[in-house]
Amino acid sequence: MNDTQAKYPQLRFKGFADPWEQCKLGDVAKITMGQSPNSKNYTDNPKDHILVQGNADMKDGQVHPRIWTTEITKIADKGDLILSVRAPVGDIGKTSYDVVIGRGVAAIKGNEFIFQLLKRMKTVGYWTKYSTGSTFESINSLEINNAVINLPKEHEQNKVGKILSYMDHAITLHEEKKRQLERLKSALLQKMFADESGYPAVRFEGFSDEWEERKLSDLFIKGGSGGTPKSTNKDFYDGDIPFLGISDITKSNGFINNTEKHISSDGLNSSAAWIVSKGAISLAMYASVGKLAILNIDAATSQAFYNMIFDDYDLRDLVYQRLNKANELSEWNKLISTGTQSNLNADKVKNFQMYLPKNHDEIKLISTFFKKIDNAIALHQRKLDLLKEQKKGFLQKMFV
Repeated sequence: MNDTQAKYPQLRFKGFADPWEQCKLGDVAKITMGQSPNSKNYTDNPKDHILVQGNADMKDGQVHPRIWTTEITKIADKGDLILSVRAPVGDIGKTSYDVVIGRGVAAIKGNEFIFQLLKRMKTVGYWTKYSTGSTFESINSLEINNAVINLPKEHEQNKVGKILSYMDHAITLHEEKKRQLERLKSALLQKMFADESGYPAVRFEGFSDEWEERKLSDLFIKGGSGGTPKSTNKDFYDGDIPFLGISDITKSNGFINNTEKHISSDGLNSSAAWIVSKGAISLAMYASVGKLAILNIDAATSQAFYNMIFDDYDLRDLVYQRLNKANELSEWNKLISTGTQSNLNADKVKNFQMYLPKNHDEIKLISTFFKKIDNAIALHQRKLDLLKEQKKGFLQKMFV
């Protein structure tokens, strides 16, 4: 691509054909480097001045007050952009307050286009060339002011900034709705399952009998761990049998539809693993102790998991939610064997005790209720993933 071609974005609004002009960030935006107040002047009094020192003081692209100070050094005005100049370099946010800025950030007076442009510069790793090889990742005033950027005319800047801002708003909206649902689910997990009293605090109308204590191993028809092929034999990993790994659990939103690894039938035989059928609950016993998911595929699993197969899916879903509660309340912690790596053993999993309804109608009502919440959470996550992918594409194509 020659210099002339480089001044035109791949994607732009109708009516714009002018080339973008190359310039330096400091030529179009006022930049103020931060200066930290004396730490003895830090406070937790919201009546004092908000202090922004770095990425820890920003969340979802906005300043979130965390520390205050009685000393004013350098300031950023309400509406300014806040750029992290120390690790992690390049994170960008906005401030809805007048704030004092520490040496970990810089304030930039820029419009929405500049804000989105700085987001893109972080995404493409623009700032890494300045911090590579340094013992402490940072950028200085000269590097920020001399950052080379390409700008369209103001009207096109406004159009680009507006649509990307709209996408950010939609992403934030779905993130908040997802968080609200997750908080609701967490609260209901505590209320809708019985404790040692045998009675839940909240339950569906028409049910009043006491719940019974059950041992986990009495609830499923088959359970057990698998095995792991030796990593020295790479042939084991060249097959077409899905093989469950810890990362599949940690990335899961409750259901696993595919895995990152596959093994051959030789690998399956050598490891003494067994194929776990679709619908099983897989509980992590190593590394990510307590994390669990329901398999939507037939897969082989390593010894890192305890797998449970149920013939009653209503009961399975209720047990799944009860085990989620155990994870939230850190009930596994008291059962963990400590060492170089935290782990549960199979006997402790099988002997885990819980209170469950005697009436199958109540089991079905509760499991269906939580499934609806999980589906709503998953829906917002899918929308989030789609919006973020679309935003990523726009950042790539709508800028030079």
